[in-house]
Amino acid sequence: MEMTQTTPAQASRPQSGARIGRNLTNLVFILPSVLLSLTIIGYPIFEVMRMAVSDVNRFGKIRGFEGLGNFLKVFQDPIFIQSSYQTLIWTVAVVGGTVLIAIPVAIILNEDFHGRSIARTIVLLPWAVSLAMTALVWRFVVNGDFGTLNLALTQLGLPFNNHPWLATAASAFTIEILVGILVSIPFTVTIFLGGLTSIPVTLYEAAAMDGATRWQSLTRITLPMLRPFLQIAIVLNVIYVFNSFPIIWIMTNGGPANGTDILITYVYKQAFAFGKLDVAAAASVLMFLVLLGFSVLYLFMTRQRGAAGQ
Repeated sequence: MEMTQTTPAQASRPQSGARIGRNLTNLVFILPSVLLSLTIIGYPIFEVMRMAVSDVNRFGKIRGFEGLGNFLKVFQDPIFIQSSYQTLIWTVAVVGGTVLIAIPVAIILNEDFHGRSIARTIVLLPWAVSLAMTALVWRFVVNGDFGTLNLALTQLGLPFNNHPWLATAASAFTIEILVGILVSIPFTVTIFLGGLTSIPVTLYEAAAMDGATRWQSLTRITLPMLRPFLQIAIVLNVIYVFNSFPIIWIMTNGGPANGTDILITYVYKQAFAFGKLDVAAAASVLMFLVLLGFSVLYLFMTRQRGAAGQ
């Protein structure tokens, strides 16, 4: 009786065919989502890029090809340079302040104490409030004529009667940064709480048995284990804060004298106040490239760190 021997190549063919079939099935399932994303996200990006290299009137009609002329206009505008610098300060200050405050808040809320659920609700409550409403409320709080901040400071005996907090760029920008930190804390605390709950309790128990103090457990267990969640929080907050529009626009409209303008308010003014849709599109493309570069750098650093850890 003659016996046939199956070669490794022949044995792998059914497995390869099954793998290709699964990949095609997966592709069919995700194809509607991909097409929807390309339509909703891809088309506006393409349209903005087309406007950025075109001569566009205030009604959105393209009159001709402009090339890099709109980008030159943007870089030659001193308000754009000022807004870029203020965007850097705004992003670094809000994201840095948010992370520095959110980490200890998350650690405290992760502890088992009476009333923890109520404390978590209070901390996360600002997340449920509209960002525009929050900015509007704080605009009235710091109002120089009838704001509650001046009233409270005056009752404490401090000389802040009718102090115009939003009349100068330095004080207005500082207040807006503090409001930005306030509204960013709930989301960031949620990310850190998720990271803290994923740390095994046995690590802390073993550290306590070895005589480690709470500070040593924090610096050698908690913070290193939170590093992936810290990276996620920083990236998401940078993207969110960089494009944050309501706080600055509602509180000061980018004033006084463009002293609180950031890039997103600069783009809005160019498009809807001055009717320069092509210049606004060019500035938007530059903002998109900055965020894209930051995201690519983050992914590269994450991949390098993952490869080093293997």
